[in-house]
Amino acid sequence: MIILDVEGKCKGFFEKNRKKLKGGSRSGIISNIWASILSKNGGYRVSMIKIKDYVRVGSLEEAYELNQKRRACILGGMLWTKMGQRQVQTAIDLSGLGLDQIEESEEEFSIGCMVTLRQMEEHEGLNAYTDGAARESVRSIVGVQFRNLATVGGSIFGRFGFSDVLTLFLALDTGVGAGRRKVELVHAGRMPLAEFACSKRDRDVLVRLIVKKHEGVTVYQSHRNSRTDFPVLTCAVRVEDGKGCAVLGARPAKAARVELPAELAEKLAAGKASAEELKAAASEISDQFTYGSNMRGSAEYRHHLGRVLLRRCMEEIQKKEEQ
Repeated sequence: MIILDVEGKCKGFFEKNRKKLKGGSRSGIISNIWASILSKNGGYRVSMIKIKDYVRVGSLEEAYELNQKRRACILGGMLWTKMGQRQVQTAIDLSGLGLDQIEESEEEFSIGCMVTLRQMEEHEGLNAYTDGAARESVRSIVGVQFRNLATVGGSIFGRFGFSDVLTLFLALDTGVGAGRRKVELVHAGRMPLAEFACSKRDRDVLVRLIVKKHEGVTVYQSHRNSRTDFPVLTCAVRVEDGKGCAVLGARPAKAARVELPAELAEKLAAGKASAEELKAAASEISDQFTYGSNMRGSAEYRHHLGRVLLRRCMEEIQKKEEQ
């Protein structure tokens, strides 16, 4: 797979071939460019991933053993792995292990690592449990074609700062002590998602996510500069059993979670918090996070967005509780 690097020498290529390309049809120009890329590299830098061996494993144990080598790679949707130059000795495919299903029981959801974001978006049970937050968290991630390939396991294991998926599932981790929200790995076994998100990446293999069912209300919101761009800030709030939590991601650091004051959680659950209380609470909670700057927004702007999104999420929770 070949990806053009627009920061390469493409400008020089166009300048060098301006006369040759002038007056040609658009399709002809594109054909000439691609011919140059594929034959002589045409002044472009060409980035690609090179895979020597491909293995469709028959068991998780086999996948774990193969993945212990430094140049091995677990294949998910291949949407981020393919970006840039990389030499992969062994590409490990988990698609034959039946981990591409969302299984629902009376007590929990079991979400396999190969489940796509599109499956998560369309799963009726998961969306009913999260009050539509599962659908809302992924609907602005690029497009349907992308979401048909991107996997939940890749989104969680990558611990990406921009991850909408990690933000949502951290909010469902309200009962960490009770172990209601877990990730399952081959070697390390089950652990709370909050603990996993803070750990360093290793050579373990993420198997599934486990969401224990518990009565509560979840709301997810995000802000993007354009519809399908990376988020400037992501926000999720959940209230259950008189307690709750708030999660902010894309700060641009990875998502982090804080607990809501018990009094505030009780008022939200009862729908009795005033507009002034919500505004003050949003400001106080937002101040507990750290923010950074990048091309999509400054730290100050993200701090402001945090107050706005937190207030909106809590307002929506109150409306849902009233219903």
